[in-house]
Amino acid sequence: MTKARDTANLTGSGVTLPLLDIDAGTDIGAALVDADLMIVDDGAGGTNRKATMSRLATYMGTKIGGGLEFIASTDASSSANVSFTGFDSSKYDSYVFTLGNVLPATDIVLLEVVLSVDGGLNYLTASDSYTVTDSTGQGAGDAPRLRLYYTGQGNAALDAGISANVNLNFPHINAPTYLFTNGLSTIASGALEINYGYGPGKTKAATVVNAIKFSYSSGNIASGTITMYGMVNS
Repeated sequence: MTKARDTANLTGSGVTLPLLDIDAGTDIGAALVDADLMIVDDGAGGTNRKATMSRLATYMGTKIGGGLEFIASTDASSSANVSFTGFDSSKYDSYVFTLGNVLPATDIVLLEVVLSVDGGLNYLTASDSYTVTDSTGQGAGDAPRLRLYYTGQGNAALDAGISANVNLNFPHINAPTYLFTNGLSTIASGALEINYGYGPGKTKAATVVNAIKFSYSSGNIASGTITMYGMVNS
């Protein structure tokens, strides 16, 4: 005897929900991806249409306000620098960069940051690009870069490098852009002393910042991970 749910008028008004049975279907067996399809009743008007999972992700983004959103991550490996250009003022107010075990190739050097106003094509490196305090290890006043710590970092593997959060708040506003950090680093090769980071300063002039670059005062970034998150503005 054929069950009622196995019979449907496919040429009439469609299949009603009681007749739709997905329990016996085969599981996808993999993580959902943007290209996967689903069926939606368009505007609850009775017209069924297909939609991709990427549309669902976009929709969810309009309903979940605030919070940090992953933008990009870079694993350094003898890298001259690590830069990020994923700034979007229509979506993010501020940005947080997490540094995990960032080690210099050269012993006792300083991790530095420079900012860009043209998406990373050029960076602010003039002698008076930034205003800093003497707590940054470069003397109070004008400077060509922002140093994240007062003393240099060791490059021995056991030093564990720098682990810190670097904040860049409201860089899309045409005003001096502040950058500050908090975290820990070792300060001598082979030693386990720690250095708490603070500062380091701001752009001297009012400007809209849309890219950032991390590098050491000398030599490459031997290893470590830097990840960029955006603070969603709605």
